[in-house]
Amino acid sequence: MSAAGETLLAFDFGTRRIGVAIGNTITGTGRPLAIVPAERNDLKFGAIATLIEEWRPDRLVVGRPLHPDGAGHEGTARAERFARQLEGRFARPVVLVDERFSTVEARRSLAPGEPDDAEAAAIILRQYLHDRQFIA
Repeated sequence: MSAAGETLLAFDFGTRRIGVAIGNTITGTGRPLAIVPAERNDLKFGAIATLIEEWRPDRLVVGRPLHPDGAGHEGTARAERFARQLEGRFARPVVLVDERFSTVEARRSLAPGEPDDAEAAAIILRQYLHDRQFIA
């Protein structure tokens, strides 16, 4: 990590939408940034490439969905594959973070019916920062 810290992009992966959040290790904060349509690979990775070019993150964080008991499921494998694709396409380190209950928490902070994907990504990013003690 440089003296300026790291800029981070976090992703809440879904098969229809991907929430994206931005943050950094200096302030230890993360905030919702965007929602990317996920149904077509060309559009999905094009939109992500635009965000990476604009924000120039040092590291990418991807939420890993798990059952409440910690066991993996179909969504776990999809998120892990997405993380590998990000690392291969954008040549940046990718970290997987346990995202259990991030969507539930995101829904609590938003109005009913409001998209929760980017807020869930921000929660995932804040969890990463907290776990690495970039924030108290």
